[in-house]
Amino acid sequence: MSAPALRVRLSRPVAFAAVATIFVWFLAASSAPSPLYVVYQQRFTFTEFTLTLVFAVYVLALIAALLVVGALSDHLGRRPVIVGAIVLEAVSLVLFLTADGVGALLVARIVQGVATGAATTTLPATLVDLDPPHARGRAGLINGVAPLAGLGLGALGCGALVEFGPAPTRLVWVILLAGMVLAALAAAFMPETITRRPGALASLRPRVGVPARIRGEFAAIVPVLLASWALGGLYLSLGPSVAANLFELRNHLIGGLVVTMLCGTGALTAFLLRGREPGRVLPGAATGLALGTVVTLVGVALTGPGAGAGPAVLAGVGTLVAGVGFGAAAYGTFGTLARIAAPHERGELFATTYTLAYLAFSVPAVVAGVSATVAGLRVTAEVYGLVVVLLALSALVAGRTVARRRPVAEAGVGSPT
Repeated sequence: MSAPALRVRLSRPVAFAAVATIFVWFLAASSAPSPLYVVYQQRFTFTEFTLTLVFAVYVLALIAALLVVGALSDHLGRRPVIVGAIVLEAVSLVLFLTADGVGALLVARIVQGVATGAATTTLPATLVDLDPPHARGRAGLINGVAPLAGLGLGALGCGALVEFGPAPTRLVWVILLAGMVLAALAAAFMPETITRRPGALASLRPRVGVPARIRGEFAAIVPVLLASWALGGLYLSLGPSVAANLFELRNHLIGGLVVTMLCGTGALTAFLLRGREPGRVLPGAATGLALGTVVTLVGVALTGPGAGAGPAVLAGVGTLVAGVGFGAAAYGTFGTLARIAAPHERGELFATTYTLAYLAFSVPAVVAGVSATVAGLRVTAEVYGLVVVLLALSALVAGRTVARRRPVAEAGVGSPT
């Protein structure tokens, strides 16, 4: 092969689409275990606490990766970090494919957490780097939509494969692994979007940080970020178990649909909000999260012998309303970040954001796992939901603060796409 051929790279629009697709695929892989938890629980005989432990080690590994490699792509370049994350993700999928007990699941989830942590700090920054000049703000939109779309796709697709396909604990990992092979090929031909700079080794020192000039806007989006991701943690860790044990909906497709109703609705909402100034949607996001969670909790409270389908329908409606809030929160928070971050701040800023998000995603879920084992699933779901409602209500105040801030016109996040 000639030297010029070796330098062939994808065009920026194609690279943008490829990065967005890889982002969706990573999050699909991360949510795929959710409908399988019930299957693994029956097959390997473990408690709700062990279930949430399997969920939590993934998030803890992910946070560790965010803290260590969060700023690495700002120095080393985006493409090497993306390729490394894809390779690690492929290793985790092989581990899932061959898992024969709880120990194997824990190892697979830890490796997957490291891979996803590296990806979720680098892929969003790359999308902002590649933001099309004719449609500024598209990166903010995709950074809001892609994670939710991926979470919903992974849970629903896995639920369908478990319920209707052969080899329920094998087939999904084969499909995801094939997608990662294609992702690796695409990443190998991506253009590098930033100039390398010294300090790569120093950047591995665990740290989080927000530039002083944007701390006010960043602090204002934190409450709604915490509320939305805490709700996501409840659905991805215990959602299928709540559907099976409280609402007596034991179809594995339903287990995946529970997650998809929240995340899929969120992805659609974020897409429909394109063109809106991100900060201005945050009060509505907080309202949707609070209202939807309250309606869902009423459905949970009404479950019991002879309750019929009413509680499940009510909880479903509440989940859809909460999903609207979830999507608006994602669009508002990540759209704001895309607007305020300078190029060499993006890796570390997204790492800081996702560290907070995944702490909200995991810590309450681990506590809920202990609580579900001791106090029962119903009480746990109700208390957890009330905490989310309180976080969402506190986010209303902060959301109004962001909404009053003047948009930065040159970033164009609020422009139609």
